[in-house]
Amino acid sequence: MILEALALARRLGTREIVSGATLAIGDAEKVALMGPSGCGKTTLLQMIGLLDRPDGGRVMLRGRDSWSESPSLRAEMRLRWIGFVFQQNNLIDHLSARENAAVPAWRGGASHRDGLAEADRWLERLGLAPRSRARTNELSIGEQQRVAVARALVHKPALVLADEPTGSLDADSATAVMDALLGAEGVAVLVVTHDPDVAARAGRTVRMRDGKLSS
Repeated sequence: MILEALALARRLGTREIVSGATLAIGDAEKVALMGPSGCGKTTLLQMIGLLDRPDGGRVMLRGRDSWSESPSLRAEMRLRWIGFVFQQNNLIDHLSARENAAVPAWRGGASHRDGLAEADRWLERLGLAPRSRARTNELSIGEQQRVAVARALVHKPALVLADEPTGSLDADSATAVMDALLGAEGVAVLVVTHDPDVAARAGRTVRMRDGKLSS
């Protein structure tokens, strides 16, 4: 079991954005998270991904209570076990596509050469090999998002958290993104989506409304 989120809560003033959210994800399981805009999906991902501290509840990663660990150890867990695909791709402007994709591998201790080799492997799988040396501002939105997916997978994480990864993409780019995410062997995926076609490809769908989860 890679993830057990137990009774997670997050408040903003008197408003409860996430309320008692409990979710378990097994190793290599692919799960879609659906719900209306503003219901707390992104906040839930940020807590699970160790970016936003819950006001209540626990995030267990590989059986370890991540938010009770020291900040340095929690950062190490996030780097080692989690990959992110954000709504905004957050690529580094002055780096090429392959360099952007290689960053998590380098941060995890891979050599410069090995990091680029792994990045190239994922970019080829995503149909971006001819664009691997292009800078961020030379890439289309769809190409940028495919680079972001390669970056999320390059360090072989146990869990990828993807927040509307296909929301602004054309059909071909959306298919390439989901093929890579759902086809990644040994990687669990939690993907936030409004697209029923994307959700249908996951092994399981959970729904969120007013900060609460339901199956």
